[in-house]
Order: sequence, then C-alpha cells, then structure tokens
Amino acid sequence: MIGIEDLCTKRDELQKQILSEEEEKTKIQNDIRILTERLAKINEGLARKIASRNEYDKTIAETEAAYMKILESSQTLLHVLKNETSKEKSPLSRSQNTMREKSREQQTSS
Repeated sequence: MIGIEDLCTKRDELQKQILSEEEEKTKIQNDIRILTERLAKINEGLARKIASRNEYDKTIAETEAAYMKILESSQTLLHVLKNETSKEKSPLSRSQNTMREKSREQQTSS
C-alpha cells in the first residue's frame, strides 16, 4: 500500500514540474510578444519599401516610355533630314543651283 509520505513526495515532484513548465510558458509567451512586435515592425518597413519600389518601377517605366518617344522622334527627324539632304544633292537640284549661281554672277558683273 502507498503511504501518505509517498503521495506527498509524488505531489511535490509534480508541483516542481508544474512550476518549471509555468516558467517556461511565461518565457515563451514573452518571446512570442517580442517576436510579434519585431514582426509588426518588419511588416511596416516592408510595406514602406514595397511602396517605394513600386514608385521607382512607375518612374522607370514612365522615363523609358518618354525615352522611346524621344528616340522615335529623333529617328523620324534624322530620316526627314536625310531625305532633304538627298533632294538637295539630286541632279535636278544641282542644275538649279548652278543656274542660280550663274544668275548671281551675271548680276554682280553688271
């Protein structure tokens, strides 16, 4: 038969285990609170950084689009200038220029 002393010993051992686990529980709850606060701060920082990155993406896309428009306009202008230059160098234009020069020479000599 189990005596009262044995029951008291088992109860004391159980009480020590309960106190130990309650201390561990309190420590873990405190760790969870600290980690939860850190997680909240990290989430806030991430949200700000993601918003900033999205603004950068938007600005980059707008800048690239504007650059492409400038490039297209430059190409168009270059094409027009080449066409104008080639028109001036065509045989018909050269003969017209020669006639103009002769006319000017005659006017100066008179």
